[in-house]
Amino acid sequence: MIVASTNNKVAALARRYGDHAVPAAGPWNGTLDLLLAHRSVRGYKPDALPAGTFETLVAAGQSAATSSNMQTWSVIAVTDPDKKAQFAAIAGGQKHIEQCPLFLVFLADLSRHHRIEAADGVTLEGLPYLETFLVSAIDAALAAQNAVIAAESLGLATVYIGALRNKPLEVARLLALPQGAMGVFGLCIGYAAASAVVEVKPRLPQAAIAFHETYKVHDEVALRRQYDATLAAFAGRNEGVADTWTRRVMNRLGQVRMLGGRDKLKDALQALGFPLR
Repeated sequence: MIVASTNNKVAALARRYGDHAVPAAGPWNGTLDLLLAHRSVRGYKPDALPAGTFETLVAAGQSAATSSNMQTWSVIAVTDPDKKAQFAAIAGGQKHIEQCPLFLVFLADLSRHHRIEAADGVTLEGLPYLETFLVSAIDAALAAQNAVIAAESLGLATVYIGALRNKPLEVARLLALPQGAMGVFGLCIGYAAASAVVEVKPRLPQAAIAFHETYKVHDEVALRRQYDATLAAFAGRNEGVADTWTRRVMNRLGQVRMLGGRDKLKDALQALGFPLR
């Protein structure tokens, strides 16, 4: 068993991939330690965050790349307990949304650009297209991940809430969103409850997802089986059910009902002002 005292970077890689799939350990620093230690936390202390935390995280988010500097995202901080309870209900009863002191909703937001059209009397012909919505969703994700890294560097814990897409129209109503804005995901931020901290969850071996020059599927079945065993062991220790990755994929994607209403997302997007041409 590799332990941190013998080689910090190899230990970090072993935690992320499992002892049998440790990739080459290249250049290293404290930022990489932080990144590889990331885990989703689903339990929070009620402790308030220091003043200015939201603004600091927004600054980190705005320091992420944004396509052509279009800045097609926004974020809304939610701290009201009643509103957080409503978001928890939308997300299928995820209590950590109610527990965390700061719940952020990241928006794919083209409404600002629609207001440019109205204010300046111009037509932005590229706005109604799928590409532009995709850019805004990517912008939001890039900004949110910067905010996550910033939060974790400050000793805070986080977890993304993709289940806001179960009911995007209800999310829009709760946040009074204008046409052209959609809540693409939420983000819990706070101090982790001791009982909620688990091991770093292992990922697929690099050989299964990282290639040189062309896409390859060589040894994919063997790599997947190896990962299934690694993840099942992790799940047994931390989640009480030794489930494999393959079974999770089948359970999540095997039936449309498991999408939780997101199979109707295109219709919801169009209702929210994204034509998706």
